Amino acid sequence: QVQLVESGGGLVQAGGSLRLSCAASGSIFSINVMGWYRQAPGKQRELVATITSGSSTNYADSVKGRFTISRDNAKNTVYLQMNSLKPEDTAVYYCRVVTIPYIYWGQGTQVTVSS
Repeated sequence: QVQLVESGGGLVQAGGSLRLSCAASGSIFSINVMGWYRQAPGKQRELVATITSGSSTNYADSVKGRFTISRDNAKNTVYLQMNSLKPEDTAVYYCRVVTIPYIYWGQGTQVTVSS
């Protein structure tokens, strides 16, 4: 059983920055992929960014150049540095960990960007 604890969400003005963290704990043997997803009210959950065990990254087009995903394998933690935030970034952000064959989700952290 793996638990994910997210932190770092909050309220920020447009153009500001936030850094999200997600720490995995429990019975962890190996983590294949860690990533961030987000869901705004009334919308489907969408991928924001992912990072593999080899540090290969993937970003949604809407956040490229503004967000950076990184991981600390020793701490089983993934980060999302969010710069130049826009009101359309407002959503609940969820951490996801893939440790084949299982998928784990964090509890979600609210990010609100005011105009």
